[in-house]
Amino acid sequence: MDRPKLSVVIPCYNEEACLEMLHARVSAAAKAAVGDDHEIVLINDGSRDRSWEVMQRLAAADPRLICINLSRNHGHQLALTAGLDLCSGDQILIIDADLQDPPELLTDMRATMAEQGADVVYAVRRKRDGESVFKLATAAAFYRVLDKVTDTPIPLDTGDFRLMTRRALDAFLALPEQARFIRGMVAWVGFRQVPFLYDRQERHAGESKYPLSKMIRFALDAVTGFSTAPLRFASHVGLALTGASVLLVLYIAFGWVTGRAIQGWTSTMLVVVVLGAVQMFVLGMIGEYLGRLYVESKRRPLYIVADVAGPVKGHARLGYRFEDAPEAQGFAPPAPPAPPSAPAPRRRTPRARS
Repeated sequence: MDRPKLSVVIPCYNEEACLEMLHARVSAAAKAAVGDDHEIVLINDGSRDRSWEVMQRLAAADPRLICINLSRNHGHQLALTAGLDLCSGDQILIIDADLQDPPELLTDMRATMAEQGADVVYAVRRKRDGESVFKLATAAAFYRVLDKVTDTPIPLDTGDFRLMTRRALDAFLALPEQARFIRGMVAWVGFRQVPFLYDRQERHAGESKYPLSKMIRFALDAVTGFSTAPLRFASHVGLALTGASVLLVLYIAFGWVTGRAIQGWTSTMLVVVVLGAVQMFVLGMIGEYLGRLYVESKRRPLYIVADVAGPVKGHARLGYRFEDAPEAQGFAPPAPPAPPSAPAPRRRTPRARS
């Protein structure tokens, strides 16, 4: 495959107001870094606005722009996976469509990668403009709790904004799990990874695509995908409650032997409520892990491509694209053999009369 030097992968969801400015700034940054030897991959993640129409118009005027329209809204992490799976560059820049991460940093990030011989340059947020105190506080707490409970060290205050080599990306694409936490998966892959400090800017237009409910789901995917700490916590709580139950039984037996009156309703209800709450929490965590095992066991493709605008050079390894299916390439599986036909009935030859 004739690979371009650079691929810029950008997942988009309802980003109609950002797309023209995004294309102009990313194109200028890519040309400043590698000239015309680049491709820009936009992934339309089931947008409900006119994002796909705008992408098609931009792709018609720019031969280095590839637009991929997914069959439905798969979510940010799966849409990003689709772009990474179908891009073909030797170096890959991941960036969001809202322009909070300046694409103009690409040249400096490539220089950092070359100077330090790194396979991944991940951007660390030094300052975050235009975000609420609640968002800043919860994000800071999330990354620090995640660092304590995960088995893989994940850099603090980082997003998906990063530059990767083809070697690191191919290793990442060997990870097929459904519940994807990409920044953690890239950290798990290893190789030499170095930080790059920057100041995050305000959104160019639109609003955040991560409300509180999606943030909670994202946090659950991160913790359950990279740590068994919740299960270990459940085991520890179970052991502690077992010890407390033994002490409670001894206390009850002592009161019965000595004839003391034991307070009944209040203490009993307190124990029942505490035990019930802990049991429900433990069952919930076990159910969360079992649910992920159930989803993984189906082995469904991570994404489905509906339409493409522009010259896609990559092949769908983790998802489904009709052009990459065996039937579309003339390699349809052979038809099953026809069942054997029933033998013809034997004809009786009449005997001659004497």
